[in-house]
Amino acid sequence: MKMKPLFFCVAFLLSSLLYAVPQGEGIVLDGTGGFTVKDFKLPGTTFSVAAWVKVKNTEQSQIFVSLGAPPQDWTLYSYTGNVRMLVEHEPGAGSAYSYVTAPNPKAGQWTHYLGTYDGETVAVYQDGKRVSSKKLPTKRSGFALPLYIGTGPDQGRCLNGAMEDINIWNRVLSEKEIADIVKERKYPPDGLVASWNSLKKTADALPSALPNGQTATLYKPTTPEGRSNSAIELLNQKDDGYRGIWYMNQRSDDEYVFKYSGGLGTYPANHYPFAVYAPTVDKTFFCYGGTEKGTENTLLHEVSYYDHKTGTVPRPTILLDKKTNDAHDNPVMNIDAQGYIWIFSTSHGTGRPSFVHRSKKPFDVSAFERINATKMQDGREVPLDNFSYFQVYHMQNKGFVAAFTTYDKRVLNDPSSISARTLCSMYSADGVKWSSWNAHAGILQGHYQSTGQYKDEKIGSSFNFHPNDRASGRVGLNWRSNVYYMETKDLGKTWQNAQGETLDIPLLEINNKALVHNYYDEKLNVYIMDVNFDAQGKPVVLYLTSKGYESGPKNDPRQWNTAYWTGKNWQILPVAVSDNNYDFGSLYVEADNVWRVIGTTGKGPQEYNTGGEVAMWVSADAGKTWKKERQMTQNSEFNHCYPRRPVNAHPDFYALWATGHGRQKSESTLYFCNKKGDVFELPRQMSRDVQKPKRLEE
Repeated sequence: MKMKPLFFCVAFLLSSLLYAVPQGEGIVLDGTGGFTVKDFKLPGTTFSVAAWVKVKNTEQSQIFVSLGAPPQDWTLYSYTGNVRMLVEHEPGAGSAYSYVTAPNPKAGQWTHYLGTYDGETVAVYQDGKRVSSKKLPTKRSGFALPLYIGTGPDQGRCLNGAMEDINIWNRVLSEKEIADIVKERKYPPDGLVASWNSLKKTADALPSALPNGQTATLYKPTTPEGRSNSAIELLNQKDDGYRGIWYMNQRSDDEYVFKYSGGLGTYPANHYPFAVYAPTVDKTFFCYGGTEKGTENTLLHEVSYYDHKTGTVPRPTILLDKKTNDAHDNPVMNIDAQGYIWIFSTSHGTGRPSFVHRSKKPFDVSAFERINATKMQDGREVPLDNFSYFQVYHMQNKGFVAAFTTYDKRVLNDPSSISARTLCSMYSADGVKWSSWNAHAGILQGHYQSTGQYKDEKIGSSFNFHPNDRASGRVGLNWRSNVYYMETKDLGKTWQNAQGETLDIPLLEINNKALVHNYYDEKLNVYIMDVNFDAQGKPVVLYLTSKGYESGPKNDPRQWNTAYWTGKNWQILPVAVSDNNYDFGSLYVEADNVWRVIGTTGKGPQEYNTGGEVAMWVSADAGKTWKKERQMTQNSEFNHCYPRRPVNAHPDFYALWATGHGRQKSESTLYFCNKKGDVFELPRQMSRDVQKPKRLEE
C-alpha cells in the first residue's frame, strides 16, 4: 500500500529531470474570459510565441495566445483535437490562412507549446521538439491586431485551465533556445517583446515586459460561451442591387490556386433551402450570401423575392453584416404555415454567433425581427446561438425540423470520440423554442450531409464520413467517402434506413445499416449534392466521386451518380462527368419517372476550378439513361457555381446560383433559370425599386 505514492514521487522526479515544468498553479482561467492588450503591436514580420499550458479538459476548443480572432494575424490554440499554430496569409491575397498541428495536451498536465513564423514558414513545437511545419503561399508584411491571452474577441474558445511563462519574441528562436526553455525554463531576452507569469499576476491585470507601459487587462466576451450576439446588428436596409460573395478555401501550389473558390452566394451543398415558392402570393422568396458595394470584403445576409405575376424583383433587403467573408456563414430560409419568412443565419464552427430572424409581416421581406430562440440542454432552456451547415424544413401542422452539424464533441457524450463534425437534428413547433439536439452520426472524424423533404411525411439525409487512416494519409475533412442514407418520420426523434429498419443512433461504425455504397474500399472521395424522392417517397441521392481532394485532372473523373432506392435495393447509375469536386447540381424528380438535373457539368472559363457552364440533363426512365437537353450557359467570363433547387419550385424560377472567377477574387453576379432552361441575370445595380431581370442570350 505504501508503494503507490512512492512510485508517483519517483515518476515526478524523473520527469522533472527532463522538463522544468511549472510547480505552481500558474495563471488560472475559468473558461469565461482572459486578458487583452489593446495597444500591442508586434514589431517586424517574424515571431515566436510560447506558453506552458494545463487544461482541465480536452473536449472543447481553447485559445492560448492570439493576435486578433482566428483566423486573423496568428493564433496558438487547441482546436478539434489538436493544437494549431495558425498564421493568416497576407490580407488581400485571398484572406486565407495556413496552420500546422501538434497533439493536444493531456488534461491536468503541464505541456509546453511554441509556435514560430520566419516570414515564409510556420512551425509548432511541443515540449521543445518540432512537430510540424508548413510554408505559407504569401509573405506577411506585418502584424497589427490586438493581443488576446486565453480568449479572443467574440470567440467561444476561452481557456479552462492555466498558463505559465507566456512569452512573445519578434524573431524565430533557435532549436537550442527552444530546447533550453523546456529543460531549464530559460527564456532568451533578445527580441522578447512580451512576457507574463503567475508571479507577476495581480487581481486586475498582468504586469508585463511590454514597451511603453502597455499592460494586459481582464477581458470577458459578452456571452457565457464567448459569442457577442449584440455585435452584429439587425439592419433591415435596402440594397441597390444583387451582388454575391466571392470566397475561396485552401490554397494550392499549382495553376488552379485553390481547392475550391468562386461566386459562392448559394454555397455550400450542406445548406438548404435558399429559396421557397409561396403559391398564396405567387412569389418565390430567396436568400443568399451577398456583399457590400465597392470593397466586397464582408458577407451580407440578403433576402428578396421573384414576383411571378410581374416577372420582377425588388431591391433586396440586407438583414445583417455577418462580419466575415466566409461563405460557410451563408443564410438559409423557410416559410411557416402563416406565411412568415424565417431566416437562419449559420456559422462556420463555434467562433461566430448564429441567429434566427422572422419577417414582421407574412410574405413580406421589408423588415425582420430577431428571435431569441432557445434549445433544451440538460433539462433547461439555453440560447440557440450557434449552428453550422443548417438545413431546415417546415411541415404543416407539425412545425420545423432541422438537420445540421455541430463542432461540439460533447453532444456524443463520448470522451473518446474524434468526430469534429457531428450530425444532429432538432425540432420546434413555433421556431422559437427548439428541442434538445439529437446526434445521429459521428463516425470517426465526422460528416457532411445533404437532406431533402418528402411532402409533410419525412426528411431524408444522405452523408459521407471523414476517415482517420493515418497509415494511408486519408485523414480528416479532405478525405470523405461512402454514401449513407437515413430518414425520419417523427421530426428527428428516431431514424430509419431506406428499408424501414430503425437505426441505433448515433451511428459510430463505418459499416452500418445506413450504408448505401462503400467507396472507401475503392479509395474514392464522395461529395453529396442533393436528396429527393419519387412519387412513392423512395429516396434518390445525387453525388459525385473523385480520386482525391485537389483540383486538377489528376483526380479525374468527377463522376456524377444517382443512388435510387427501388424498394428492394439501391440502384446506382451514372449521370454525367465534370472537372471539379465542388461542381454542383440539383435533382428534380418530376411526374412519369422524369428526372432532371441542373448542374455545372460543362467546362467553364476557369477549367478544373469550381463550377463551370450550366447544363440541363433529363432522364425519362427514372435515372437509367440521361440526355443533355440543353446547354444553358456558354462563353461565360466566370464559372457558374451551385445551382440550388427551391422548395416547391415554380417552373419560372427553377434554380438559383452565382458566378465568380475560379482562380482570383472577382465580382459575383446572381442568376436564376426557368424549367425550360432560360437563364436570367439579377441586376447588380438597380436604377428602380422594382426591375425585370435580364434574360441571357444563347
